[in-house]
Amino acid sequence: MFISRYYHTLEAKGRLAIPAAYREKLASGGVITIGLDGCLFLFPDSYWQELLQKLVALPLTNQTARQFTRVLVQSAVDLNLDSQGRTLIPDFLRESASLKKQVVIAGALERVEIWDRDRYHQHLNLITQENPDWESGLKDLNI
Repeated sequence: MFISRYYHTLEAKGRLAIPAAYREKLASGGVITIGLDGCLFLFPDSYWQELLQKLVALPLTNQTARQFTRVLVQSAVDLNLDSQGRTLIPDFLRESASLKKQVVIAGALERVEIWDRDRYHQHLNLITQENPDWESGLKDLNI
């Protein structure tokens, strides 16, 4: 499980250091792809394989399923950590998440989210401050 958040700087060449706390869980590999809500998703290889099996099982006749599969799979790149724990975030992924220099790398249980720092805090503010009743939606989740 991935928890917590870390603040890092995206290098000019597009390399990003993955926090040491996450690297052990990514030792067998991983995949970076377009995420939801304006971030990138980083999945460990084991979870990515499970997710692919779920995507394969979706009905081909369902347009939403086809679109989601296209976005997720066709944007995916393998995680390649160098000796310093850095990986290259391709231009098209940096652009899709509006990543600038300052980023947040945040654990989200089975995945890691990579956000532009300003966008991340705007998103959290939207959830918590501008929508004070967000907690009432948790009843539907049976938590």
